[in-house]
Amino acid sequence: MAPCCVPPGLPLPGPALSGRPLPGPASAAGPPRPQSARSMEPHPSFRGRRALVTGAGKGIGRAVAVALSRAGARVTALSRTAADLESLVRECPGIEPLCLDLADWDAAEAAVGAAGPFELLVNNAAVAELQPFLEVTREALQRSLDVNFGAVLHVSQIVARQMIAQGAAGAIVNVSSQASQRALRDHAVYCSTKSALDMLTKIRVNTVNPTVVMTDMGRINWSDPQKSAAMINRIPLGKFAEVDDVVNSILFLLSGKSAMTTGSSLMVDGGFLVS
Repeated sequence: MAPCCVPPGLPLPGPALSGRPLPGPASAAGPPRPQSARSMEPHPSFRGRRALVTGAGKGIGRAVAVALSRAGARVTALSRTAADLESLVRECPGIEPLCLDLADWDAAEAAVGAAGPFELLVNNAAVAELQPFLEVTREALQRSLDVNFGAVLHVSQIVARQMIAQGAAGAIVNVSSQASQRALRDHAVYCSTKSALDMLTKIRVNTVNPTVVMTDMGRINWSDPQKSAAMINRIPLGKFAEVDDVVNSILFLLSGKSAMTTGSSLMVDGGFLVS
């Protein structure tokens, strides 16, 4: 499939590779914020390479999928929300959609296996079940473990096996958080799953660990001036991260320019952890 440089209005690709067809166009999905050109120029590290991005329907994952496609990669975007994939494919017709809930281990094994082989993997899919410690439910804990940790391990296994079978050099980047290294109120489960992800990453791959990121969800969750001011005051650069800040760090870790970097956590936090 050609990279994302096809003019809008061309026919969409076929059904999602999971075997579950995408429904008709969703008129409610508004156009996403445009990303800056600095992360989207063709790059020899990505041209023609097969990439899988999970959690690609919104926010960081969506921006990474678009950036990789515009840099020349052949991108498969995975999300559990069909409407998000529809709007992504309209924005970037070169991207292949894969509609799948990664918490379903057997479905993930079949669908990701059939969609590959891949050489690049960005594990971005995650859930944030925010509850006070004394009110954490078993369901919230299990869902968080399944998606934030279990799915990363499982998809990484599938893709790593593909890389080995193909004899291809590849790269895996996991999207973690500064919350893996600092406790936050009502984030007991989220912080713990991101800490587990950091330790899993030290075995062979890399993570990016952003602070609060101004995705649509980030803007909503941190819209309270008093809440956001308390966090910004702890960030030496005095601001939250933009999506491009995280995307560019991921592209670096996927590229040949980071060939000597492994088992590392790249903090994208404006100095939060050293303040």
